[in-house]
Amino acid sequence: MGSPRREISVRWEKYVIVVTGATGNVGRALVAALVAAGEQVTATSRGITDGDVPSGVRTRRGDLVDADSLRPVFDGADTLFLQNGGPSAHLLNPNDILDAAKTGGVRRVVLLSSQGIATRPQSSSHGETGRSIEDAVRQGGLDWTILRPGGFASNAFAWVESVRAERTVAAPFGDVGLPTIDPSDIADVAAATLREDGHAGQIYELTGPALITPRQQAGAIGAALGEPIRFVELSRDEARVQLLRFMPEPVAETTLDILGNPTPAEQRVSPDVERVVGRPARTFADWAARNVAAFA
Repeated sequence: MGSPRREISVRWEKYVIVVTGATGNVGRALVAALVAAGEQVTATSRGITDGDVPSGVRTRRGDLVDADSLRPVFDGADTLFLQNGGPSAHLLNPNDILDAAKTGGVRRVVLLSSQGIATRPQSSSHGETGRSIEDAVRQGGLDWTILRPGGFASNAFAWVESVRAERTVAAPFGDVGLPTIDPSDIADVAAATLREDGHAGQIYELTGPALITPRQQAGAIGAALGEPIRFVELSRDEARVQLLRFMPEPVAETTLDILGNPTPAEQRVSPDVERVVGRPARTFADWAARNVAAFA
């Protein structure tokens, strides 16, 4: 049985929530969830347009690596969803971002961090940079909550082209399982922690409900399509060449370490999604079924 949901008191008054990274996998779903809950949202990213968000959402362009560009974004807001910068995390000055947020009126921040902060603390690409951002948030004088998701189910979008063209998935470590998480679940947890009292000072580890291997992911995509998908196992070196096309070498190496030799903590299924939102985390098959059109 899953863990019971925490008793949380909901803040029913309307207030402005700023969502950074609003065009990403988590940010886009979070904006939609907040709008559905009736909240006032300001969505921001470097190149955001009104067409990227539901009707009625205010959009403002801003760059996390340029805190001054965010000052107009924060004006009149009182709650912030802070994306950790992803590949640009090492360029962020989180103290400047938080100072700008406080000047604009923000009182609460929810940080999208990474499981690797705890599981790979010595990694410069996952642990050290992320830890410095988390430390700034914890010490920044605002109510804070930190979300640490593991691998995203949406990483499977990397297979779209090969599935469309050849009904093939190629990946390393085909039989090593990880509890990948649906970005929509991260968004639902974020929405709850942004809207409800009772989450201040909490760190939530977010995973899917079960381990799933790349080979099994390919099977789930095939089931969603109603067609068989051939799985081709790559060597570590072959996978490394592919990863280096879009990520720095230290990030690629750590990613391969996680995929091929995960720690027990990285394979642990966390109860925190159900604890916060009151339902089990979605399966990879659920994600594949919702996103099947991308692979068709």
